[in-house]
Amino acid sequence: MADQNDKKPTLDENKKVDVPAEALVLPLRNAVLFPMMKMPISVGRPQSVSSVIKVNEGGLLVVVTQKDKSVDEPSFEDLYNTAVLARVEKIQRMNDGTLTVLVHGLHRVELVSEIKSEKEAKNAPLRAKIKQVDSNLKKGSDGEYTIEIRALVKNIKQLGRRIISLSPSIPDEAAIFVENISDPNYLADLIATYMNLNENEKQDILNIGDVKVRLEKVTHLLNKEIDILELSKKIQGDIKDEVVRNQREYYLKEQLKAIQKELGQKDDEDEVEELRTKIKESKMPKDVEKTASKELERMARMSPNAAEHSVIRTYLDWLIELPWDKSTPDNMSIENAEAILNEDHYGLEKVKKRILEFIAVLKLKGDLKGPILCLAGPPGVGKTSLGRSIAKALGREYVRVAMGGVHDDAEVRGHRRTYVGAMPGRIIQSLKRAGANNPVMVLDELDKLTSDMRGDPASALLEVLDPEQNNAFDDHYLDVHFDLSKVMFVGTANNVENIPWALQDRLEIINLPGYTEEEKIKIAQNYLIKEQREAHGLKEDQLTIDDKALVKIISYYTREAGVRSLKREIASVCRYVAKEVASENVKSMTVSEEKLFDILGQEKHHPTLSERSEKPGITTGLAWTPVGGDILFIEATRFKGKGDFTLTGQLGDVMKESAQAARSWIKSMATPLNIPDNAFTEYDYHIHVPSGAIPKDGPSAGITILSALVSLIRGESVDIKTAMTGEITLRGAVLPVGGIKEKVLAAKRAGIEKIILCDKNKKDLEDIPEELRKSLKFFFVKEMSEVLKHSLNLELDFSRINPLPKAELTQKAQKN
Repeated sequence: MADQNDKKPTLDENKKVDVPAEALVLPLRNAVLFPMMKMPISVGRPQSVSSVIKVNEGGLLVVVTQKDKSVDEPSFEDLYNTAVLARVEKIQRMNDGTLTVLVHGLHRVELVSEIKSEKEAKNAPLRAKIKQVDSNLKKGSDGEYTIEIRALVKNIKQLGRRIISLSPSIPDEAAIFVENISDPNYLADLIATYMNLNENEKQDILNIGDVKVRLEKVTHLLNKEIDILELSKKIQGDIKDEVVRNQREYYLKEQLKAIQKELGQKDDEDEVEELRTKIKESKMPKDVEKTASKELERMARMSPNAAEHSVIRTYLDWLIELPWDKSTPDNMSIENAEAILNEDHYGLEKVKKRILEFIAVLKLKGDLKGPILCLAGPPGVGKTSLGRSIAKALGREYVRVAMGGVHDDAEVRGHRRTYVGAMPGRIIQSLKRAGANNPVMVLDELDKLTSDMRGDPASALLEVLDPEQNNAFDDHYLDVHFDLSKVMFVGTANNVENIPWALQDRLEIINLPGYTEEEKIKIAQNYLIKEQREAHGLKEDQLTIDDKALVKIISYYTREAGVRSLKREIASVCRYVAKEVASENVKSMTVSEEKLFDILGQEKHHPTLSERSEKPGITTGLAWTPVGGDILFIEATRFKGKGDFTLTGQLGDVMKESAQAARSWIKSMATPLNIPDNAFTEYDYHIHVPSGAIPKDGPSAGITILSALVSLIRGESVDIKTAMTGEITLRGAVLPVGGIKEKVLAAKRAGIEKIILCDKNKKDLEDIPEELRKSLKFFFVKEMSEVLKHSLNLELDFSRINPLPKAELTQKAQKN
């Protein structure tokens, strides 16, 4: 049986405890203790721990709330004057060194003054003189409280029952507990303890010693709480049906709307202030800020449910998020730019030189109000990746805008906000995505722009790419000016001829021709194999492609000006090796020429010349296409007829006219060519260009057609490894043509050994790598007689055209 001395004091006994003249003080941060209430307190501050240890269990100390909870070591001045004398009922030491203390409030007391010892140690507990606060609670001669006190107590109990009935979190049994309390002091403090009040409001109640005043204060707070609970109940009833149909998030939003409606507040007030702050912080130009502020005021005046409210909000979001004043610093080091270009791209020396010049001007001048770079060339030669390298070299953001297939000018300039789903054009969208007003913006595939009844996007680009006016670019959606002069635009195209001339005038065209076989080998060795090996999870020692296998892939599995197909074939090799390594069939593999059949299958391309035989009437021409150069076979045949002339093979008008000009020149030179008189009267001629499903046009096949006709008529063959390109005139002159580098590359791929060119095309060979020039033999001609000399070994005199007989001349003169 427990000792009689261990018995805990009862409530009535606690009330009889006398208030000492002085006591240790325990400050609280986030709580207020009331008399006759129990509270667990976590004590961790050295000063507080010292106070608790000194009084120990059963001892008395003063529990007081500090004014500023952020103060770690409060002094006497940091504490409220009104506190509670409490008994320490239990002390438990925690693992982290803190104490959990259960205190029981006894009396309301006032801190009179601080007691300081002469030798005050560090972290010494606070001690203060105290005195009990009089509650002014007295009973009459009949043993009852005054009528005012009884009325206040009765009213508080009624309000308490009302709150308990309205609040689902308070059990109904609490009403019985409140009803049985007869002590006004205890009732007022108990209600204050469990009401939803903050520390300051609770301290205000604790400061009130007079019971009557305190009961009035609690009555006021209870009435306020009932109003809130009744309003909440009304709100719950109003949206009950909505809660059934929607999730909790919707319920909370509707509840918030109803509360704001009852309070007479605008539900988007915070949103408006937030947008106003963002407009100031975006550093947009003054005129744009004025427009944004005007739209914001319009939005603030309209209902959030209005259709235009969301339209204006979206518009303001676009204005705020655009990089009006955000630029990335430029790295103007020419050496760094050159190193990055060389690291990312092999060859293309002329293109790199022009880009470095561009960067040099930017470094010296600070801006670039000049032509916009346009990289033109066949697919796969690195046009788009060059734009990325320029951005990397300058340290700028990189954005790519795909222009292929764009047929509406609103895609460039944006839609008017009056349209449903309106949004800015691709230029503004890309700037937002870049997050800076000076990115390198690649306008990809400019030659694929189209136009229809909705507008011409190429015309919309005129303002974008004009340095004289793009500092005030007007997007239809924004309807304010945006400065594009800091943007570095780089265009790309396959066929410059398809770009409208007005747009071409704003571009500086830099041609990127195809790669030679040697360049492709270097690109594959230095870039593609390493890239694909990493992309397929292979280590360097797990895959090796020998040079002969690489040459075979280039020659027999790809036929292109760029390296895109080569990249795909190398990826196929990597996938095959990855499968073998993953299956643990091999640890590493060296791909040789013999293994390519097992990996890539049947060869996709064969040397075209091997399929042709040297026969009269067959010649080899060179052609330019948007995807690089190609060789072109011209076949001619004749048969008995009346001199008709047939052309087939999807030939354009210009190519047909070249054939007619060749025929006319041959007829005019019949005598020096030793062609019989009946060659064009008793025979029909048919010229065909194979790959008949592919349209062909241009004047560059003129000398090829002429050589084919002469070869057919004279019955002499042209060397199948001799190719030619050039335009002819009726008088036998040979004119220059374009695309020489692409054509020479195609000739090399096809196994051509000799090339006949116009003498004026000699300068174009400077763009061709020296090793390629040395591997081919070039013949430069001015007249058709020279063409026939190099193609058919004909040493003929073409100095004069056969005149008409004198008799015919006399008859014509008499008629005239």
